[in-house]
Amino acid sequence: MKSKIVFLLLSITALLLTACNQGNADEKETKVLRLGHIQSESNAWHKGSLKFAELVEEKTDGSVKVEVYPSSTLGEDRDLVEGMQIGTVDFALVAGVMSNFYEPYSILELPYLFHDLGHLEEFVYGDEGKRLQDDMLEETGVRGLEFWLRGPRELTTNRLVEKPEDLRGIKIRVPNIEASVEGWKAMGASPTPMNFGEVYSSLQTGVIDAQENPIEFTASARIQEVQDYLVMTDHVFGYVQLLMSDKTFEGLTEDERDAVLEAAEEARNYQNDLVFQEEEEAVQAMLDADVEIVEVDQEPFREAVQDINEKLADKYGRELYDTIQGMRE
Repeated sequence: MKSKIVFLLLSITALLLTACNQGNADEKETKVLRLGHIQSESNAWHKGSLKFAELVEEKTDGSVKVEVYPSSTLGEDRDLVEGMQIGTVDFALVAGVMSNFYEPYSILELPYLFHDLGHLEEFVYGDEGKRLQDDMLEETGVRGLEFWLRGPRELTTNRLVEKPEDLRGIKIRVPNIEASVEGWKAMGASPTPMNFGEVYSSLQTGVIDAQENPIEFTASARIQEVQDYLVMTDHVFGYVQLLMSDKTFEGLTEDERDAVLEAAEEARNYQNDLVFQEEEEAVQAMLDADVEIVEVDQEPFREAVQDINEKLADKYGRELYDTIQGMRE
């Protein structure tokens, strides 16, 4: 009897050790990956990121977990891209900064490159958008998973603007991107590159007169408190990219890679729906703050930038520029 009891205890101990070892093995197999972006937790980028993380964990049965770091916790846009190149950052949401790493992306920043949202979607979700991402991967070691849409960029100002001539003498904050600087010069304004964190106080003190951004971004920064007009220029139909370090991608199993790609597409659809819902709410926030919404004839603005667009197309990628323009001819 005693020997049976000892045998039983040993068997139970062995089972417990096996279960414990199996649990430890499972824990070791879980890959914890990091996703960074510069927006706040209230932004559609962040909500889309959380949806992506949820889908990845679900589709990999927990073998891959994505942790989301908003508000530049992992660094600014450039830091995130450099982190993906060396493998210290796994995913990031990044907008125009990719032009600093792969020059043809500068073409996508040209004002009035895209005629409307449908034109942008035709490009980014078609074969040419995929080819651009493939070429970027080869050049940078960063993999483009999906393009997420943003609302079109609009002008806010303290002086009424209805045509390009009205921009003369207006100091406008722009991102430090050549296409933005040269485009606004061509339209007649005096562009001033500046970090966005300085924009509110600069508008408040009169250092600058105007700024331009998607409406939902403008409203979330409370720019309506220090601006009088929202001018519907639709001068850039933009995007944000969900990017992934290729070092991280190569470290996943084939099933995990497929799961990440599926999750990226589903999160894209979720974010795209959300961002345009937030745009409607942002327009209402503008109206509530007594900002006057100005509808303009966009054609004179479009014509004003054509010469500079042609010049920058020769510099950054004539073939890509002509391809995009040819989609609507």
